[in-house]
Amino acid sequence: MSDFALSSRTVLVTGATSGIGHEAARQLAERGATVLLHGRTAEEARAAADRLIATAGIDADRLRPYAADFAHLQEVEAMAEHVVRDHPHLDVLVNNAGMAAPERHTVTADGNEIAFQVNFLAHYLLTCLLEPALTQDPGGRVVNVSSSLHRTASIQWSDPNRSRRYSRLTAYAQSQLALTVFAADPRVTAVSVHPGVCDTALLPLYAHEGVTPAEGAAHVVRLCDPGVEIVNGAYYDRAERVDPSPLAAEDRTVKRLNKLADLLVGGSTV
Repeated sequence: MSDFALSSRTVLVTGATSGIGHEAARQLAERGATVLLHGRTAEEARAAADRLIATAGIDADRLRPYAADFAHLQEVEAMAEHVVRDHPHLDVLVNNAGMAAPERHTVTADGNEIAFQVNFLAHYLLTCLLEPALTQDPGGRVVNVSSSLHRTASIQWSDPNRSRRYSRLTAYAQSQLALTVFAADPRVTAVSVHPGVCDTALLPLYAHEGVTPAEGAAHVVRLCDPGVEIVNGAYYDRAERVDPSPLAAEDRTVKRLNKLADLLVGGSTV
């Protein structure tokens, strides 16, 4: 990728205050992109922008902080409205924000299991609301930061909140499978990427050690480059395109997931 392959591109990165998201924002801005940095609160998003200006010498004009707590879908809607108003043309959305499912079964104020909402439903809602901006010009794309754990998962259609049988690992894996399936939605060109096991807050779910967030972020940033051709629904394990879980390639599953997600986000996407 040339150093300024992304100049004049506008990219929104969710979960840009730490880990892979923060590194991806840095690498995108260094390559000339205007980066919309999403944080849980306005303070966190502003602090992340200030950190990039101070430590990486990023031009302040390239960074725009936005805030939404993904545990509250109303905040996701409000942020999407701000983004569309400020940036009617958006080139790339990186759906990166994520959390480890908690030890105890936890339901949000919106009524959803918290990892399913933060890792998948909030991104589903955000992507649908940003669709007009992403499809304003040809070439808009979505990059979902997923996980190889999606292969171990199933979606509990009758109990997506897993209120009957809950384990933090199966809840997290289900959210990653949903995000991977969602990449095959035909409305916006999208891919998923497993950036490798990285040394971030999610590491304890997987392993004892991982590569640096910068190494993981490089795989995400590569897929944001308009020079890298992508196929809708493709899944990458780091730099290599591989087959995702068979479920992620089924039309029926994509349609069923969209129906379920529309129901759970309360029709906010209409």
